[in-house]
Amino acid sequence: MSQFDIKTFVVNPLQENCYIVSDESKECVIIDCGAFFEEERNAIVDYIRHQELKPIHLLCTHAHFDHVFGAGTIYQHFGLKPEMHHDDEFLYLATNEQTTAMMGASINLQVPPVGAFLNDGDIIRFGNHQLRVLHVPGHSPGGVLFYCEEEKVAFSGDTLFRMSVGRTDLQRGSWTELMNSMHRIVAKLPEDTIVYTGHGPKTIIRDELSMNPYLK
Repeated sequence: MSQFDIKTFVVNPLQENCYIVSDESKECVIIDCGAFFEEERNAIVDYIRHQELKPIHLLCTHAHFDHVFGAGTIYQHFGLKPEMHHDDEFLYLATNEQTTAMMGASINLQVPPVGAFLNDGDIIRFGNHQLRVLHVPGHSPGGVLFYCEEEKVAFSGDTLFRMSVGRTDLQRGSWTELMNSMHRIVAKLPEDTIVYTGHGPKTIIRDELSMNPYLK
């Protein structure tokens, strides 16, 4: 019997959603580890160890600071380097500068090197499942969505929120690209796809089609 578990950790001052996705094989992927405070980082590591999971990918929907704060912790404990779209590498390498600009706080965070660059259409395998990469620029140039067709689940980062969309006033954001990406998402994903977002509650494509004002 197939088992598919999604554990959500709400982390850092921006209340970002970090997801740990696993199945019966005990292999897992970590999506958007934005854990900033020590207790948040410990909770994620403890969960992985307590569940006896084997992390094999650290995936980034995009590289804004609140989604990558915890990359160093995952690298330290599990040896995984973050995987992201090449167009967001410049943001990732400027994590400290992003934090200062957005939060007014100066930090000296050491981020591990990028482990792999993701392209549109790539397949990421773990356990008995796979995620397809969909390039959805707009909120950031290298934004991606991860879609598991078998489980009818997607992880949208900050592109699609419940009844809303991501902001485009950050570096190299584009409203035109974001709207194109939104329409691509609803064209590619079946209406019964459950979408786990970068902040806030999950949603379902059917509801977004009928009620999201940005899709009217």
